[in-house]
Amino acid sequence: MVELRDIFDISYGSQLDLNKCEQCRRPDGYNFVNRSSENCGVSARIVAPLRKQPLPAGAITCAMGGSVLSSFVQQEPFFTGQNVKVLVPKTPMTLEQKLCYCACIEANRFRYSTFGREANASFDSLHVPDADHLPDLSHYQPSSMSLSRMPIAATSTTLDTTTWHAYLIGSLFDIRKGKRLTKANMTEGTIPFIGASDSNNGCTATVGNDTHLHQGGLITVSYNGSIAEAFYQPKPFVASDDINVLYPRFRLNKYVAIFVCTVIQRERYRFSYGRKWHKELMQQSTIKLPATATGEPDWQYMEDYIKSLPYSSNL
Repeated sequence: MVELRDIFDISYGSQLDLNKCEQCRRPDGYNFVNRSSENCGVSARIVAPLRKQPLPAGAITCAMGGSVLSSFVQQEPFFTGQNVKVLVPKTPMTLEQKLCYCACIEANRFRYSTFGREANASFDSLHVPDADHLPDLSHYQPSSMSLSRMPIAATSTTLDTTTWHAYLIGSLFDIRKGKRLTKANMTEGTIPFIGASDSNNGCTATVGNDTHLHQGGLITVSYNGSIAEAFYQPKPFVASDDINVLYPRFRLNKYVAIFVCTVIQRERYRFSYGRKWHKELMQQSTIKLPATATGEPDWQYMEDYIKSLPYSSNL
């Protein structure tokens, strides 16, 4: 085992504030990486600030706060926000090796918390395997699936949150708690089992148990573990007792669901291990959504916005 600082040059990156940067769209500018666990940490595209040089492609970014220890290999030059460390290998590494180190870093998440023990002080001395002891990934082939950047809609839709209204989640959805299913009681099958995970659409296993089956076309939200991780479930599934299942009181499609899931995920800062987002509390919680002139949620606007985003043609 070696310490991270033995194999990486570690710095705090650009330390920029997004609200002080000029934002732009591709192909102009550079990715802005912050402390998010989503989209490789990229939250915006910005114009290069004066007297600031972009950080090199191939470097690893790691969040010290927010989504603590979320680590990504950046595939093009970039800038970072506050409290993001940048790791540049001291000797050449393959992409596979860098991805292994990202996984090793994230495996230490349990040591830290966002508002308690942040990672800054001890991060550089985290122990990881040396390059000779990383798993051999050379036999793995990259996916042949290609993604199109094209949006579904030909025209763009802008966000103006000043006109959004607050709505009780309990007025929008019938909320049902998942059922406990231990590993010992799981049977083999192909039904997605949704647990309190922040990855793989919340699916932590596939099972044959169908006693408490939920129909497809619903939203799942974890109220324990990875709190407020929200996912759209297109197929029938079963949910653990760490999950609230949201049955819509309106016509829900995958585009509206993706919009609503993103809004729900933005509420995670309100909750913690000590204040879980259980069913009763979620029913009384509010989220802000685009509204029509009559004050109803503007579901069509939400659908149009998602369809206007790059990569939406892959949904």
